[in-house]
Amino acid sequence: MTTPTTYNRNQVGQMYDPDFQAAYQNGLSNFQAPASKDSPRVLLWLIDVQVDFVFPAPTGRLTVPGAIEDTQRTIEFIYHNVHNITQIAASLDTHTPFQIFYPSWWKDTNDNHPQAYTVITADDVRQGRWQPVTEPVWSIRYLDELEKDAKKQLMIWPFHCMEGTAGRALVPALSEAIMYHSGARMAQPTYLTKGTIAHTEFYSVVEPEVKYSKHPDGGLNTRFLDMVAKFDLIYVAGQARSHCVLETMNSTLRHFGQTSPEVIKKLRFLDDCTSSIPSFEDATEKQIQQFAAQGMKLVNAADPIG
Repeated sequence: MTTPTTYNRNQVGQMYDPDFQAAYQNGLSNFQAPASKDSPRVLLWLIDVQVDFVFPAPTGRLTVPGAIEDTQRTIEFIYHNVHNITQIAASLDTHTPFQIFYPSWWKDTNDNHPQAYTVITADDVRQGRWQPVTEPVWSIRYLDELEKDAKKQLMIWPFHCMEGTAGRALVPALSEAIMYHSGARMAQPTYLTKGTIAHTEFYSVVEPEVKYSKHPDGGLNTRFLDMVAKFDLIYVAGQARSHCVLETMNSTLRHFGQTSPEVIKKLRFLDDCTSSIPSFEDATEKQIQQFAAQGMKLVNAADPIG
């Protein structure tokens, strides 16, 4: 399968209004068989391929270097394998003004909010260097649990993927490719919103960094994972490799390692369709290799499905 004439890889890093009608009609013109008849059943799991992560600044508010090229390869993977891909699932990182990883949640003794990329530790709070502007009991508990269980420290991020903004949207050219797949396969995509709980970080698509029992989505999303497990092959791509992709795979392998180890061997990590935030590369690659040792297969977008 070749790419449709309406696809221009040079537009992948550009903002425009997707032509969903044309994308669907183009897909429909290549309809052969409904995805419901597929054997094997193949899932493409896209993690946070959103404008704020993919586009360069100032349009992208948290740009991952290499993300445009990753997304080009991802889109072309869809077009070239449209009759092999049964379903596409895409997560959408989604945030509101007051969240524990944003400057708005914290202030110093002079009422100054932290700059983006500031690290705040439990010791910082106990020493009075930073204080939460809301939820003080939960905030220190969160930092303690984060440092103890997740072996991380809290990073303050710039405002990104804000609800109601263009930055939250999927890359327009990717949205068209998903619509094309729907027409070509009579397949409904799955969109999964994550990151809306103010009290916790949510790198992984399927669980927060620290569980928050007061919210219905504050634990492990076993419903979504059960859906993933029903596929014969599970291809994964997205941004950022060092954060949301890595933690999603961490959650996924940990869950299936405990419940259904055979699912791990279905995972296909699209190695050339995801990139890291700078300075996190070495630790990320070490973990990716550990996942591969557990049975997850590393592949490239140009490799045959299988």
